[in-house]
Amino acid sequence: MDSFAELGYFGLFIAAFLAATILPLSSEVVLSVLLLNGLSPIALVAIATVGNVLGSLTNYALGYWAGPKVANKWLKISEEDFTRAEQRFTKYGLFSLCFAWVPVIGDPITVVAGILRIRLVWFVLLVTAGKLIRYIVVSYLILQVD
Repeated sequence: MDSFAELGYFGLFIAAFLAATILPLSSEVVLSVLLLNGLSPIALVAIATVGNVLGSLTNYALGYWAGPKVANKWLKISEEDFTRAEQRFTKYGLFSLCFAWVPVIGDPITVVAGILRIRLVWFVLLVTAGKLIRYIVVSYLILQVD
């Protein structure tokens, strides 16, 4: 994570993008380091949000164009995780996209949204809202500790 933090804003963007895919990264760690080093909280939240949403859009595109079997193979999402995400999506509808940031369930939800061909405008609005709120809360908490 230090190598991402050394790249400043660009490193946060890359970490946030990759964290929204199946890679086991935590953009919050990079965000925290950069906040504690005095970089602009508003810029950091904006950059992290954009990077993370673009990562989720990548998952959406894989689901949309590749379908469940290929997405499972590429994203290494187990059938069980995929089924749970599909059930959550069916149960909670579009608003489940607000929780695309949640570890373990977030990535499969974004893939399922693509497979189900959820309208892109709703996908972007709801995923962005959830991720933005998460980064604002994390930033606020980190800055309170400092």
